[in-house]
Amino acid sequence: MKSSRIGVSVIISLMLLVVVGTLCGPKSAEGELRWQTPKKEEMRVRLVALAWSHPRSSFFSSEEVFIAEKQLTHNESRLVKVVYQFLPYQPRLSENGLDYSTVHEFRALRDPACDETLSQMNSGEAGDWRQPQPHLKYSTDAPALNLQRHRSPLPCYVTTAEDYARPVYEPSEGSY
Repeated sequence: MKSSRIGVSVIISLMLLVVVGTLCGPKSAEGELRWQTPKKEEMRVRLVALAWSHPRSSFFSSEEVFIAEKQLTHNESRLVKVVYQFLPYQPRLSENGLDYSTVHEFRALRDPACDETLSQMNSGEAGDWRQPQPHLKYSTDAPALNLQRHRSPLPCYVTTAEDYARPVYEPSEGSY
């Protein structure tokens, strides 16, 4: 009888150990491999045009969508799509002025799911939430975009008001 009690208590102890081990076991390696999670990158951009601006909401986040010139090196840049998200109490990026001579510094996350061509951003396709506002609003002194020249999708970067660093005035000659 004594041996059966010991056997039952060993089995219960082993089951309890398995349950605790399963619930409190080692975490996934993903938490330790920081290079596998998406990282925000530091960016410097000039706003070329405002493609879309949500009406400001009193309760939810809103966003503005821009075509921007991302600075790659001192003399090299590339057109990108920038989605700027902000809360009701935060300023819009466009409130800093749509001025091509202003360089905006922020951290942004690359999001391939929102890549679009210039034509798609300007036209508002069927079912597109941007249909009521299909024309670009250019920044002051920004070069006009050749919608036929740029046929490949623009890389999309998503940023928020929290990741916005500062605007810097730097005169430049446009190339687009």
